Amino acid sequence: MKLLLDTHILLWAAADSLPPSAERYFTDPANELYFSPASIWEVVIKRGMSRDDFCVDPAILLNGLLENGYKELPITARHTLLVGSLPQLHKDPFDRILLAQTVAEGMPFLTADETLRQYPGSIIFVG
Repeated sequence: MKLLLDTHILLWAAADSLPPSAERYFTDPANELYFSPASIWEVVIKRGMSRDDFCVDPAILLNGLLENGYKELPITARHTLLVGSLPQLHKDPFDRILLAQTVAEGMPFLTADETLRQYPGSIIFVG
């Protein structure tokens, strides 16, 4: 199964600190793990704001993801247009583009963010 991973899930995976409820998605060889450039962008922005939970070097994160077989899901114009049709349940623009990507691509979205469970599409909550 193809899975799009939320930014915090990526950070936890990189730090070997996944919650047990998420580990099975990473160890199942049938799963293809995807990340969005929006997640790398989010790390760049929030690291620049000196957020403690975003202290990883984004270039190292990106290289690690690619070296470990994660696949990049490019952002398309279709994804950006879909953001406008999502309910206004959450204001974070990074989360909204990730959600639009998962809806547009018909991919489940793996997240630990309670608020994102309310959106349409296949949301897998691992909190």
